[in-house]
Amino acid sequence: MPPNGVVPSELEMASLQPLLNGILKLPPAKPSQIPRPAAANLCSNRLLIIDDDPDLGRLVKDAAQRVGYEVFVTKNPSAFMEKARTWQPTVIMLDLGMPGTDGVQLLRGLGEHSCVAEVILISGADDKVLGSAIQLGRARGLKMGGVIQRPIQLETLSNFLIRCQAAKILLSEDLANAITADQLFLEYQLKLDCHVARMTGVEALVRWRHPVLGVIQPDQFIPLAEENELIHRLTDWVVMTAATQMAAWQVDNPALGIAVNISAKNVQDLTLPDRLHKFCRTAGIDCASITLELTETGAMREALQMMDVLTRLRLKGFKLSIDDFGTGFSSLVQLQKMPFSEVKIDRSFVIHMMNDESCMIIVEILIDLASKLGLKSVAEGVEDEAALHSLISMGCDVAQGYHLSRPLAADRIPAF
Repeated sequence: MPPNGVVPSELEMASLQPLLNGILKLPPAKPSQIPRPAAANLCSNRLLIIDDDPDLGRLVKDAAQRVGYEVFVTKNPSAFMEKARTWQPTVIMLDLGMPGTDGVQLLRGLGEHSCVAEVILISGADDKVLGSAIQLGRARGLKMGGVIQRPIQLETLSNFLIRCQAAKILLSEDLANAITADQLFLEYQLKLDCHVARMTGVEALVRWRHPVLGVIQPDQFIPLAEENELIHRLTDWVVMTAATQMAAWQVDNPALGIAVNISAKNVQDLTLPDRLHKFCRTAGIDCASITLELTETGAMREALQMMDVLTRLRLKGFKLSIDDFGTGFSSLVQLQKMPFSEVKIDRSFVIHMMNDESCMIIVEILIDLASKLGLKSVAEGVEDEAALHSLISMGCDVAQGYHLSRPLAADRIPAF
């Protein structure tokens, strides 16, 4: 299975076990006989499939209906695009290698119509082709959920569909209450300054302790927050909480910095700079202690309002980082125009660079590019000593990854 595959992790599967137990033990039945969670009527699960293999279409349709999905299957691109526009699917599965109109063309069409469904590729192509297709989808604003490889394993398919269903049904209903119900919490991953060989910062990572599903990772609820216009409240909570924690840490370590992820939707809000500045002032910390991380795809949208917000954030002292750098389609002109202070090299390059020469070359080029543009370079995904030493030798400024630390609770940070 490729890195972008859709097999849930052990942690995800454990958190979904109560729901899985109620679904997977059911005997074969018609879709109408399958009990759904009470919230299903509030948030239908619709799966749209396009594939030229009728046997595969029937297999996926049967598996999806058994776990409570409405399903529409077609091999006609025009019918597919019409359904994508009018039916409001929550999940789309498309064959990347369709004859005539291929999967890349379909991704383009979905992007043009601002599709909000989670998009899954069905393919037997090699990892590089799949990686490129996923990057294309993300660059077009699509929520790329990963890849299901041919031949499809029924268990893998069912588990994935259940995960999507659980997130869509349970999370969308509960997310608005989670912010005020003390269900959110932050963990922190340490960042190593490669030049002085010590920890000089952390990245704040938001988690949701859901009363039914347990701990939920941000990739499952951030998109919902963006869809439901809750992302501003969520970002405010994260920044306020991180700033308060930073104030406590800086009593003993005044040089410590903290990074916080923000959404492209956040930087379309003209009031963001003033709100974040107020949070820092209330907590008693300098705005320069906080680095705001924005994904490359979001950062490179050319919009006057976004440039306005980013520039004002820098004027107030905040540092700005391009997250997942190298996975989008930035031009050097855009990079030079935007007021960023660092680039964060995507983990997909760093993880594989010791075994893949092309990844090593990309990492080296990005570090050199950042240096020559006067930007700090941050490498995420450092998972062994060899990778760390290689990054140091290339002149990387900051390293982050499981080799240095896994995400930690706030009370464990001072020990480092």
